[in-house]
Amino acid sequence: MQGLPCTCDAVAMATRIVFPQANEVELEEIDVGDPLAGFLRVRTLCSLMSTGTEGIVLRRLFDEDSHWALYAVYPFYPGYAVVGVVEEVGPDVEGFEIGQRVASRLLHASEQLVPTRMCTPVPDAVESREAVWFAFAKIALMGAWVADLRLGATVAVIGAGPIGQMALRWAVASGARHVVAVDGFASRLEAARRGGATATVADTLPSASDAIAEACGGAPEIVIDSTGNAAVFTEALKLAADGGRVVLLGDTGSPHAQCLTPDVITRGVRVVGAHDTNSMGGPEWDGDRSLHELFLDLVRRGRFDVSELSSHTFAPSDCVDAYDLATNQRGDTMGILFDWER
Repeated sequence: MQGLPCTCDAVAMATRIVFPQANEVELEEIDVGDPLAGFLRVRTLCSLMSTGTEGIVLRRLFDEDSHWALYAVYPFYPGYAVVGVVEEVGPDVEGFEIGQRVASRLLHASEQLVPTRMCTPVPDAVESREAVWFAFAKIALMGAWVADLRLGATVAVIGAGPIGQMALRWAVASGARHVVAVDGFASRLEAARRGGATATVADTLPSASDAIAEACGGAPEIVIDSTGNAAVFTEALKLAADGGRVVLLGDTGSPHAQCLTPDVITRGVRVVGAHDTNSMGGPEWDGDRSLHELFLDLVRRGRFDVSELSSHTFAPSDCVDAYDLATNQRGDTMGILFDWER
């Protein structure tokens, strides 16, 4: 990957990360301007890289006839998880004040204008590096909804990366009896245990199937595929119990490679998809603020542990190195943070 050094005027101009084209990362200057009515100007404290989504776009790891081709248009401006401070309040704004911390689905940028509906106040008791996981938690909550998680359920989460970590924490919060995390990296499984996983399996499908069934006391009722790896889908169908559910939470760049098996017909295994946008269709959509508030409240109460999930922190000026790490050593990372105060 290539990058250009930032030579911005820190007073007059803001900066943001951009992918000018595939396999290129830069930090560019932007003029944010003044907030309009109903908007806030937010100065970023930290933002969290989505190693899955941003990696697929950066490296163009998707089929040209897939939905990704409509999304990944270059220049591409990555990022969707920011915690920042309100610097300026536009006209007709209520409920927000200068100096207040907020969480918002914003880009990797030092300052941005954002409508108030897209901002959620961060409780004083929640650290910024914990609060910034709000967007990942909300995405995984879409999987929890369609999984119909309930008390006493048996759940296997395939892939213990950032989204998988959130998925297993929702299963724990929902009262599942068995929550088994499956991944080939020991550091990820340790994070899963801290998050409440009842067992971990240091392997991948299909060879992990017997160990998963043993840890669940039988075939799992719910299998959550958070990997975004098309090949995992087929094995997940085989793994689920008769009449069980396979939740597609990871968004693969090659959806045509996800193949059904006879398990759907002969054993009644159900397939349900979950996507970030599933919460956004109703006329009363509140910018997902209520969902973000739920996550932040659980973190505040010590019921949703994300305290040690951020494994690496970079200054935005080192964004090239950050994406090199995510590309070449992804298994050694969990949360990759950009610290915009550096």
